[in-house]
Amino acid sequence: MVEVALETRNLNMRFGGICAVDNVDFKLNAGDLRCLIGPNGAGKSTFFKCVTGQLEPTGGQVFMRDEEVTGWSPHEIASLGVGIKTQVPSVLDGLTAFENIWLAARRFLSVTDANRMTDEVISRLSLGDIINSDVGQLGHGERQRVELGIVMAADPWLILLDEPAAGMSAKDVDSLTNIIHEMLKSAAVIIVEHDMQFIRSIASTVSVFHQGAMLIEDHVDRVMADQTVRNVYLGKKA
Repeated sequence: MVEVALETRNLNMRFGGICAVDNVDFKLNAGDLRCLIGPNGAGKSTFFKCVTGQLEPTGGQVFMRDEEVTGWSPHEIASLGVGIKTQVPSVLDGLTAFENIWLAARRFLSVTDANRMTDEVISRLSLGDIINSDVGQLGHGERQRVELGIVMAADPWLILLDEPAAGMSAKDVDSLTNIIHEMLKSAAVIIVEHDMQFIRSIASTVSVFHQGAMLIEDHVDRVMADQTVRNVYLGKKA
């Protein structure tokens, strides 16, 4: 029987009279990748924040590995073995890339195991070229790579990434694609993203949000060919 990594049931998030997330049922199995797409204001980022504990939903339930985590804080959710990358950078300028990743590993592991995990993350994500650099001196794409290394340092079984390709060059996006494939070897991954070319390169199934609700969930090729999706979001970008 396939393990369910994440599930929401009738998830709702209201801000006064505005329904930002409208009765969303969502399920992601262990080891799977899902991209969440939709126009600005569609509800995907609010959904992400409800799932990661940044917002407490006004209705419905969130489950991770069959454990209800509705309303838990980001710290409590992370303690389950969930890696979270928000749009707000979490790197520490003034420290090297190695130190950033090691400190993230040390939160959960002994010194010896933190050393081992840091070396493993450096190897898996091909960070050797920047590992001794001051993060504050790195370019945007390189900082994003370090932040993904920080996420991986906790050895998560579920990873949630909010617009990881934002502001990246084509070269950096290629590197990110390789990193996502590496993550999938040990974790289920959810990505909120706008970059359609990036989505094409990594996704098989995508979930399209529109007006707070799930509009369609299908293979990326069928979604991008769907006229309704094109009308509400993709347009010429597809």
